[in-house]
Amino acid sequence: MKKLACLFCIILFSTVTPAQTPAPAVPPVATDVTAEAITKFIDALPRDRVSDRPIRTVEVTGDYRVGVYGVFRPKELPGGSNLHQVNTTEIYYMLSGYATLVTGGTMTDAKQENANWVRGSAIEGGVSRRVVPGDVIIIPGHTPHWFSELETDLSYLIFRPDPDNRIPITE
Repeated sequence: MKKLACLFCIILFSTVTPAQTPAPAVPPVATDVTAEAITKFIDALPRDRVSDRPIRTVEVTGDYRVGVYGVFRPKELPGGSNLHQVNTTEIYYMLSGYATLVTGGTMTDAKQENANWVRGSAIEGGVSRRVVPGDVIIIPGHTPHWFSELETDLSYLIFRPDPDNRIPITE
């Protein structure tokens, strides 16, 4: 069931385009990101900080990119709230760990970190939910989000459909 939910999200966001486009002259190839590669990648991430790094980012039909990122978040470093001021959606697929994730609402102590990113200390008035392995959470761009409580270390994947082609391609 977990794999089906993840696969559904990938298929949904890999096939939706803003307008119908003609098929390419040369059919594109599929990209594999195996369970073995994901486990090896996440196991190699640093354990002393929040790590959010690309496993693979590719161009897809419809003139946009999709990235698969591996994340390790240690219980001791929950971090603050984030707001990405971009159209890139983040789809979290929880692999291990337990936490409370808050989305929406108003960020407290918000500070502009760069042209596309706002950080804060918390969120007031958002939607709070407990996340567990197998959960999928879809966070549209321009949506505040924050892990308000970490019960354990977290490992998860983030799928990032990027209609603005901002994220770099990886091999």
